[in-house]
Amino acid sequence: MNKIKEYWAKKIVKKKLLNVKQLDSNSFVKKVGIVIDESYFSDKEALIAELIQNGIEAENVSILIFKDVIKKNENIDSPFFSYRDISWSGLIEKSDVVAFIELEFDLLISYYDIEKAGLLQTTNHSKAKFKVGFSSIDKRLNHFMIDTNAENYRVFITELFKYLKILNKI
Repeated sequence: MNKIKEYWAKKIVKKKLLNVKQLDSNSFVKKVGIVIDESYFSDKEALIAELIQNGIEAENVSILIFKDVIKKNENIDSPFFSYRDISWSGLIEKSDVVAFIELEFDLLISYYDIEKAGLLQTTNHSKAKFKVGFSSIDKRLNHFMIDTNAENYRVFITELFKYLKILNKI
């Protein structure tokens, strides 16, 4: 049932991508939001450590985690959502996700390389000024894309900060 729900929700979200806003800010990066698909990448502490090592303050980093399945007694220490929280039309009404979307980040890192409706919807509706993601995701969603996979977080962060310096964002 989740596969059918994912198919329809992704189809609806992709139609909404036709109205994506273009980059309109030249501000410096201070507040960073990260949307992580923990189904494929679970080393979020190392990713955050790389951000801190490159000059981002720990208190300015917010994380939202997506998991395909949440086990009954699983304890997740960050805001999260799953397929259960996504409606058939692709909307997410969970308070953690809505609060994350409403935050105005200077940089949103969409740290997932496989398209899933909930992740696409979260990135699309985020009020972040500059969005970065993987090149395997729909090109209309992010302002900047990096060509690597989610397991190579060091390469991703190195490339990200190299281009943030070029774009005069740090």
